[in-house]
Amino acid sequence: MDLLYLTSYFPKRSETFVYREVLGLRKLGVSIITASLHESQRLEDEPVLQALADETIMLYPAGIGRLLLDAASFSLCNLISAFRALSLGLEDFFTASDLRLGDRVKIPVQTLAALALAWRLRHHQLSGIHIHMAHAPTTVGMYLARALAIPMSFTGHAVDLFRDRSLLRQKLQRATFVSCISSWHSNWYRSIVPGDDSKYPVIRCGVEVPEPVISSSGEGPLRILGLARLVSKKGFDTLMEALSKVNQQHVAFECTLAGDGPEFSSLQGMVRSLGLSEQVRFLGGVAHGRVSDLLRSADVMILPCRVDAQGDRDGIPVALMEAMAHGLPVICGDLPTIRELIEDRVTGLIVPPGESNALAEAICKLASDSTLRTTLGSAGRNRVNEEFASGSNLVRLMKSFSEHRLL
Repeated sequence: MDLLYLTSYFPKRSETFVYREVLGLRKLGVSIITASLHESQRLEDEPVLQALADETIMLYPAGIGRLLLDAASFSLCNLISAFRALSLGLEDFFTASDLRLGDRVKIPVQTLAALALAWRLRHHQLSGIHIHMAHAPTTVGMYLARALAIPMSFTGHAVDLFRDRSLLRQKLQRATFVSCISSWHSNWYRSIVPGDDSKYPVIRCGVEVPEPVISSSGEGPLRILGLARLVSKKGFDTLMEALSKVNQQHVAFECTLAGDGPEFSSLQGMVRSLGLSEQVRFLGGVAHGRVSDLLRSADVMILPCRVDAQGDRDGIPVALMEAMAHGLPVICGDLPTIRELIEDRVTGLIVPPGESNALAEAICKLASDSTLRTTLGSAGRNRVNEEFASGSNLVRLMKSFSEHRLL
């Protein structure tokens, strides 16, 4: 029996938590088939990821004609199964209350996509479906599960729950269980559809815990690392404002931003206008294999996350956990989920979102106190090892799969 993993893009370089989960489960002996709504980017520089891409079923890239043909083939051979999925899609199309018009008109296509995927999976015997991202992938996966009469579960994260939320109540009701990346997520889901700990288990996006970073002696400029997609909710514009204030206090620093995204150009312009061009460098998107080296060459990781204008926000960023796992001290914007990872002034520093003065003060504090950096880094690493290590969270996930008969 195979477990299907479905997401929007698989593998996606920035979504390390998905492909590492798949690889980890396979090491534990789970037979996993992977499927993706969209075509994965080419990843020749990361052979393991390219191998995953090559084996993944890509749904939409085959084109609308192939989608309709496959959906029709499944329906003709499985009339009752197709009717189950189609009737559920029609029910949601006409009765769901949390859908914007654009999302509502997608439901017929997503239902057909589920039937097409069922046809492409006809040679596999599936025990269940697990989906990452609670928006479009879980919509398709939900109709696929109904067509095949097998259990489904999903993991929600951030933009899929806040900015792009759709049919969340229905998904919570129909999922056998929902993997919660934080206690905050678990409690929020329960406020929508009540359930117990078995329905909403807390299963973190785990990270490996390597040997810790050796902190610098405090001599030379403070080496700052920002590692994330360059999007509004990450708050890197606040970081640039804070660095300008740090610069005015004649505190030496150098900052590296690793990541790509829609704010890349605007942040570069901001750096020029603030006179920070000699201290701030942009790497663009980086292969995951480089992340460890970047963390080991930094003194502090900063992620000034916030709720953006569209309501999108982070869950618990994997890059933040990775930095702490390496023993690197961190400064982060204050969000409810972040507080599950970082205890202010114990395992890291937390600053109010969007407050550049507070962020500048925190940077200056770490720049002047290498002992504090070491203390925070060590405590943060212990916190990750206790609660966010990949091994223990894979065991939690396996337990839920077994309890709910997805395996």
